[in-house]
Amino acid sequence: MKNIRNFCIIAHIDHGKSTLADRLLDATQSVTEREKQNQLLDNMDLERERGITIKSHAIQMDYTFEGEQYVLNLIDTPGHVDFSYEVSRSIAACEGALLIVDAAQGTQAQTISNLYLALEHDLEIIPVLNKIDLPSANPEEVKDEIVDLIGCKHEDIIPASAKTGIGIDAILEAIIKRVPAPTGDPDAPLQALIFDSVYNPFRGIEAYFRVMNGKIHKGQEVKFINTGKKYGADEIGVLKLKQEPRKTIEAGNVGYIISGIKNAREVKVGDTITSVDNPSDKAIGGFENVKPMVFAGIYPVDTEDYEELRASMEKLQLNDASLTFEPESSAALGFGFRCGFLGMLHMEIIQERLEREFDMTVITTVPNVSYKAYTTAEPEKAIIINNPSDLPDPSRIQRVEEPYISAQIITKSDFVGSVMNLCIEKRGIVKNQVYLTSDRVEMTFDMPLAEIVFDFYDRLKTVSKGYASFDYQPTEYRTSKLVKVDILLNAEPVDALSALIHQDNAYDIGKKICGKLRELIPRQQFDIAIQAAIGAKIISRETVKAVRKDVTAKCYGGDISRKRKLLEKQKKGKKRMRQVGNVEIPQQAFLAVLKLND
Repeated sequence: MKNIRNFCIIAHIDHGKSTLADRLLDATQSVTEREKQNQLLDNMDLERERGITIKSHAIQMDYTFEGEQYVLNLIDTPGHVDFSYEVSRSIAACEGALLIVDAAQGTQAQTISNLYLALEHDLEIIPVLNKIDLPSANPEEVKDEIVDLIGCKHEDIIPASAKTGIGIDAILEAIIKRVPAPTGDPDAPLQALIFDSVYNPFRGIEAYFRVMNGKIHKGQEVKFINTGKKYGADEIGVLKLKQEPRKTIEAGNVGYIISGIKNAREVKVGDTITSVDNPSDKAIGGFENVKPMVFAGIYPVDTEDYEELRASMEKLQLNDASLTFEPESSAALGFGFRCGFLGMLHMEIIQERLEREFDMTVITTVPNVSYKAYTTAEPEKAIIINNPSDLPDPSRIQRVEEPYISAQIITKSDFVGSVMNLCIEKRGIVKNQVYLTSDRVEMTFDMPLAEIVFDFYDRLKTVSKGYASFDYQPTEYRTSKLVKVDILLNAEPVDALSALIHQDNAYDIGKKICGKLRELIPRQQFDIAIQAAIGAKIISRETVKAVRKDVTAKCYGGDISRKRKLLEKQKKGKKRMRQVGNVEIPQQAFLAVLKLND
């Protein structure tokens, strides 16, 4: 065990984690020339195209240092705030972390939040200053920021460039010298932490684990503590570039287990594996079920594809256990699913994967968050509202609570005013403001989650000219004045467009949605009334005028009553048509509501 090192790489988005992982694999000769490629550990097309890591990736490397053979287990983690639970489990499986900071951009919000996660687990932090070869790099200034942040010495920070390979040997040396060897008792009952799982269509779920105590043998019967299920360890092994089966994996090491599990819900990241014959009585702490933050309806464009969409969602859930969905139906869109996502990026990725991997074109409704409603009949019992149509009758509601978050924004001091205005407009309350350096400020706000779901991130980038970074943690539910805004077309409610909105913003948003729909709904043979309503009260109205034929064209001269008679006749026809006609809402209308501020 003294020659094993377990470490992960943590950083903000786009600070060079995956490129550094590539260089470490090259330096330890873990990949052959033929297997080399950029972002080697990111094995999804989507990850390569966008240059982001969506899932954690683990790999084992062998390295000889001063005549001794060492085993290095590396976990490359995602940088985006949506996947922070996955990062926390990866951190729990390690003893050390490489904290990577971009020499041009300096410390940013997720650098700090991931660093706090690592410090909570008492990890040895190795600061690495990446991208020092860039002309815009500011190494001395950024080094001072890192020293202020983690209280290390200047000489502890390793200058590196993952692109050109500068400083890679120094990083490997620091991992061996500074990261402690794993502790654990090989003779104790088995305890292994699951930090990731992937779906293999031929062999079922492969769970990646780190053995904390005891050892695991091939063929042994094991039990997952949190789900209480028992399985046989059909195959265990270590994670090189390709999996290498082993007979035994001992305390301190990282490996994978295949036991023919077909259902993704049975393997939860953060669960503990123990043996059936000599079980451990307690699980490794910190496990929690992943909580979806954003809810949206996903519907097939063609209602006949509903079953196909269900099969696609189930397969996708095997690969991504944080996706939750349940069937629902809508009068406007037919049958579909109510899905829960970790955030807007997660939602975008799921939509893209449905289109690419399963060839499913889908309509996504307005995203919202989950609320708690309390009725006058049962004031103690909370009703969870994931869909605006679940809201009880307003006369029965005692109060509605919405989720709040603590948001951290780091930006340049020039943009403090505009960032504050944006947050206050989104019902945020300034909690704290700290100058990290003379021109970098960290601001903390209390904000409703519903306000950041829409376009907050895009607008933050706009007002700060791309210099602000953003991170958030859910805090609590608070009572709020929320109303349900319904959109009616010819007095028929369109449930897919209804939304729960704060009372102060309801008139404004109702007006904007009506205006947007008037532009997008094509004209018919009859007038279409578009209305926004709160309960029975209409708060905004727009009309799409009918396409009319000039019936008076053949009346030249003559009495006015003749023209009036023809117009009255036309009016009656339009009225009858309106009763039988129904309005098709174009797909762009659902998407346009998401971009109200453009």
